[in-house]
Amino acid sequence: MFDFSDRVVIVTGAAGNLGSAVARAFQAAGARLVLVDRAADRLPRLFPDLVDSPNHFLATSVDLTNANAVETMVDETVERFGRVDVLVNTAGGFRGGTPVYETPFETWDFMLNLNARTVFTASRAVIPHMLRQGSGRIVNVAARAALQGGAKMAAYSASKSAVMRLTESMAAELKKDGINVNCVLPGTIDTPQNRQAMPNADHSRWVKPEAIADVILFLASDAARAVQGAAIPVYGKD
Repeated sequence: MFDFSDRVVIVTGAAGNLGSAVARAFQAAGARLVLVDRAADRLPRLFPDLVDSPNHFLATSVDLTNANAVETMVDETVERFGRVDVLVNTAGGFRGGTPVYETPFETWDFMLNLNARTVFTASRAVIPHMLRQGSGRIVNVAARAALQGGAKMAAYSASKSAVMRLTESMAAELKKDGINVNCVLPGTIDTPQNRQAMPNADHSRWVKPEAIADVILFLASDAARAVQGAAIPVYGKD
């Protein structure tokens, strides 16, 4: 449906359920992929067809909370391919289950770092290259919980709200430079982990990773050239 031939697309969190679906969708659309993950072994195992490919780059062992590590990855991407056309920040996660007054500081810091700092560090490293090109697309993954706080999930909700505010701020700063920044707001994603955690839920109502990937590809495409600072709900049937 979308053609990303010869466009260079960075996907963070590419070994995750959503990240891998996004990566496969961009691959099918002809993109040159830069897949980023913190572990050393997950990407080669998930994407054996991309190992040692001259058209793709598996950036393993990258700590997305570490600015130096992220800048090194982006610099290597530009050295290999000459540009960065799209950044998709799918890295993130959930930790909850306690009211605010019982939430450990470690959980608060972990959520803000995993969900918000990763978006900040990756975007901060990529934007100067997009400014030099005069074009680019950044798509972030927030969450439905970013819209309203809920009991026993304050740290997660706050971190995803931060992703929305980052998205809006970057869009306002960059829209005159040919760079579009938007985010998606998934509901409950249909993953093996969520099915195990909620075995009695109606899984047919949850949103599939592939459906979210379709929306992300739209936001990264020329068809979304007039969309700036949007937060697109992707809830499935829930």
